[in-house]
Amino acid sequence: MPLEFELCPGRKIGGDHPCFIIAEIGQNHQGDLETAKRMIHMVKECGADCAKFQKSELEHRFTKTALERPYTSKHSWGKTYGEHKRHLEFSHDQYRELQRYAKEIGIFFTASAWDDMSVDFLHELDVPFFKVASADANNFPYLAKTAKKGKRGEHKVLESVRDARGTLQDSKEGILRL
Repeated sequence: MPLEFELCPGRKIGGDHPCFIIAEIGQNHQGDLETAKRMIHMVKECGADCAKFQKSELEHRFTKTALERPYTSKHSWGKTYGEHKRHLEFSHDQYRELQRYAKEIGIFFTASAWDDMSVDFLHELDVPFFKVASADANNFPYLAKTAKKGKRGEHKVLESVRDARGTLQDSKEGILRL
Protein backbone atom coordinates (compact mmCIF):
# COMPACT_ATOMS: atom_id res chain seq x y z
CA MET A 1 0.00 0.00 0.00
CA PRO A 2 1.39 3.44 -0.90
CA LEU A 3 2.43 5.71 1.94
CA GLU A 4 -0.29 8.11 3.04
CA PHE A 5 -0.63 10.40 6.04
CA GLU A 6 -2.31 13.55 7.27
CA LEU A 7 -0.03 16.48 6.46
CA CYS A 8 -2.46 19.17 7.59
CA PRO A 9 -5.59 18.87 9.74
CA GLY A 10 -8.15 17.02 7.67
CA ARG A 11 -5.89 16.78 4.61
CA LYS A 12 -4.26 13.46 3.77
CA ILE A 13 -1.60 13.09 1.13
CA GLY A 14 -0.16 10.07 -0.64
CA GLY A 15 -1.93 6.94 -1.68
CA ASP A 16 -5.04 7.74 -3.70
CA HIS A 17 -5.41 11.27 -2.27
CA PRO A 18 -5.15 14.28 -4.58
CA CYS A 19 -1.85 16.06 -5.04
CA PHE A 20 -1.10 18.65 -2.32
CA ILE A 21 -0.01 21.88 -4.00
CA ILE A 22 2.26 24.27 -2.09
CA ALA A 23 2.50 27.73 -3.66
CA GLU A 24 5.89 29.31 -2.98
CA ILE A 25 5.33 32.97 -2.21
CA GLY A 26 8.67 33.29 -0.47
CA GLN A 27 9.52 36.98 -0.32
CA ASN A 28 7.93 37.93 -3.64
CA HIS A 29 5.60 40.21 -1.64
CA GLN A 30 8.52 42.67 -1.53
CA GLY A 31 7.89 43.40 2.13
CA ASP A 32 4.31 44.58 1.62
CA LEU A 33 1.65 42.92 3.78
CA GLU A 34 -1.25 43.73 1.46
CA THR A 35 0.65 42.33 -1.51
CA ALA A 36 1.27 39.16 0.50
CA LYS A 37 -2.46 38.87 1.24
CA ARG A 38 -3.31 39.36 -2.43
CA MET A 39 -0.83 36.63 -3.30
CA ILE A 40 -2.39 34.26 -0.75
CA HIS A 41 -5.78 34.99 -2.29
CA MET A 42 -4.42 34.42 -5.81
CA VAL A 43 -2.82 31.07 -5.02
CA LYS A 44 -6.05 29.96 -3.33
CA GLU A 45 -8.00 30.95 -6.46
CA CYS A 46 -5.51 29.00 -8.59
CA GLY A 47 -6.19 25.83 -6.59
CA ALA A 48 -3.17 25.65 -4.30
CA ASP A 49 -3.64 23.92 -0.95
CA CYS A 50 -1.00 25.89 0.95
CA ALA A 51 0.66 29.31 0.75
CA LYS A 52 4.34 29.14 1.76
CA PHE A 53 6.60 31.95 2.84
CA GLN A 54 10.22 32.16 4.06
CA LYS A 55 11.06 33.19 7.62
CA SER A 56 14.41 34.47 8.89
CA GLU A 57 15.54 36.05 12.12
CA LEU A 58 18.20 38.09 10.36
CA GLU A 59 20.47 38.76 13.33
CA HIS A 60 20.63 35.01 13.96
CA ARG A 61 21.11 34.02 10.35
CA PHE A 62 23.71 36.57 9.27
CA THR A 63 26.79 38.10 10.86
CA LYS A 64 26.86 41.79 11.71
CA THR A 65 29.44 42.25 8.96
CA ALA A 66 27.17 40.62 6.37
CA LEU A 67 24.22 42.79 7.39
CA GLU A 68 26.30 45.99 7.26
CA ARG A 69 27.90 45.37 3.88
CA PRO A 70 26.88 47.76 1.10
CA TYR A 71 24.14 46.46 -1.15
CA THR A 72 23.98 48.40 -4.38
CA SER A 73 21.84 46.16 -6.58
CA LYS A 74 19.26 48.03 -8.63
CA HIS A 75 16.70 45.81 -6.85
CA SER A 76 17.90 46.72 -3.35
CA TRP A 77 15.48 47.93 -0.70
CA GLY A 78 18.26 49.60 1.29
CA LYS A 79 21.86 50.80 1.28
CA THR A 80 23.09 47.73 3.16
CA TYR A 81 22.26 44.05 2.86
CA GLY A 82 20.67 44.25 6.32
CA GLU A 83 18.39 47.16 5.33
CA HIS A 84 17.40 45.26 2.21
CA LYS A 85 16.60 42.04 4.10
CA ARG A 86 14.78 43.88 6.93
CA HIS A 87 12.51 45.48 4.34
CA LEU A 88 11.55 42.05 3.01
CA GLU A 89 11.12 40.30 6.37
CA PHE A 90 7.74 40.38 8.10
CA SER A 91 7.43 40.78 11.86
CA HIS A 92 5.97 38.05 14.04
CA ASP A 93 2.71 39.98 14.26
CA GLN A 94 2.57 40.28 10.48
CA TYR A 95 3.10 36.52 10.16
CA ARG A 96 0.22 35.98 12.58
CA GLU A 97 -1.95 38.29 10.47
CA LEU A 98 -1.07 36.41 7.28
CA GLN A 99 -1.83 33.09 8.95
CA ARG A 100 -5.22 34.41 10.14
CA TYR A 101 -5.99 35.65 6.64
CA ALA A 102 -5.06 32.32 5.06
CA LYS A 103 -7.27 30.46 7.52
CA GLU A 104 -10.11 32.91 6.88
CA ILE A 105 -10.08 32.19 3.14
CA GLY A 106 -9.52 28.45 3.56
CA ILE A 107 -5.91 27.79 2.60
CA PHE A 108 -3.13 26.31 4.72
CA PHE A 109 -0.20 28.55 5.67
CA THR A 110 3.41 27.60 6.35
CA ALA A 111 6.96 28.84 5.84
CA SER A 112 10.48 27.58 5.45
CA ALA A 113 12.51 28.54 8.51
CA TRP A 114 16.01 29.66 7.62
CA ASP A 115 17.45 29.54 11.15
CA ASP A 116 16.83 28.00 14.58
CA MET A 117 14.97 31.03 15.93
CA SER A 118 12.57 30.88 12.98
CA VAL A 119 11.95 27.17 13.65
CA ASP A 120 10.95 28.12 17.21
CA PHE A 121 8.69 30.94 15.99
CA LEU A 122 6.95 28.80 13.37
CA HIS A 123 6.42 26.11 15.99
CA GLU A 124 4.85 28.75 18.27
CA LEU A 125 2.75 29.93 15.31
CA ASP A 126 1.58 26.31 15.02
CA VAL A 127 2.10 25.91 11.29
CA PRO A 128 0.75 22.52 10.18
CA PHE A 129 4.17 21.37 8.91
CA PHE A 130 7.68 22.63 8.31
CA LYS A 131 8.77 22.89 4.71
CA VAL A 132 12.51 22.29 4.87
CA ALA A 133 14.36 24.36 2.29
CA SER A 134 16.48 22.39 -0.16
CA ALA A 135 19.51 24.29 1.12
CA ASP A 136 18.96 22.64 4.51
CA ALA A 137 18.47 19.09 3.21
CA ASN A 138 21.85 18.06 4.65
CA ASN A 139 21.88 20.44 7.63
CA PHE A 140 21.50 17.65 10.16
CA PRO A 141 21.38 19.79 13.35
CA TYR A 142 18.62 21.87 11.73
CA LEU A 143 16.73 18.75 10.62
CA ALA A 144 17.00 17.33 14.13
CA LYS A 145 15.60 20.55 15.60
CA THR A 146 12.64 20.62 13.22
CA ALA A 147 11.95 16.92 13.81
CA LYS A 148 11.88 17.49 17.60
CA LYS A 149 9.06 19.99 17.13
CA GLY A 150 6.81 17.08 16.16
CA LYS A 151 4.92 18.64 13.28
CA ARG A 152 2.61 16.47 11.20
CA GLY A 153 4.06 14.33 8.51
CA GLU A 154 7.73 15.18 8.68
CA HIS A 155 8.73 11.86 10.21
CA LYS A 156 6.70 10.07 7.53
CA VAL A 157 8.39 12.12 4.82
CA LEU A 158 11.80 11.20 6.25
CA GLU A 159 10.72 7.55 6.39
CA SER A 160 9.64 7.70 2.75
CA VAL A 161 12.99 9.23 1.74
CA ARG A 162 14.77 6.42 3.59
CA ASP A 163 12.53 3.86 1.88
CA ALA A 164 13.17 5.44 -1.53
CA ARG A 165 16.91 5.46 -0.86
CA GLY A 166 16.78 1.78 0.08
CA THR A 167 14.82 0.95 -3.04
CA LEU A 168 17.31 2.81 -5.22
CA GLN A 169 20.27 1.14 -3.53
CA ASP A 170 18.67 -2.25 -4.17
CA SER A 171 18.18 -1.43 -7.85
CA LYS A 172 20.70 -2.98 -10.21
CA GLU A 173 20.07 -0.24 -12.75
CA GLY A 174 21.22 2.63 -10.53
CA ILE A 175 19.58 5.15 -12.84
CA LEU A 176 17.82 7.26 -10.22
CA ARG A 177 19.66 9.21 -7.55
CA LEU A 178 18.45 11.13 -4.49
